Amino acid sequence: MDKINELIKELADEGPTVPLWPTAGNLLGISKSHTYALARADKFPAKVIKIGASYRVVTASLVNLISADTGGAA
Repeated sequence: MDKINELIKELADEGPTVPLWPTAGNLLGISKSHTYALARADKFPAKVIKIGASYRVVTASLVNLISADTGGAA
């Protein structure tokens, strides 16, 4: 669980949002094309915000997702 806690701390240090790709997609083990397809279809498992032509993922939403996947380790 220490590795998960370190990852969560790193995400928190990124700020309120992180890039959809590579940060969020890689973290979840999703390919680049599938990551963007999920975001466009509004089906990415964490909250996505589109800003202009770029996509950002809400850090808190990603942390909650990781915590849920690890049984609430955060």
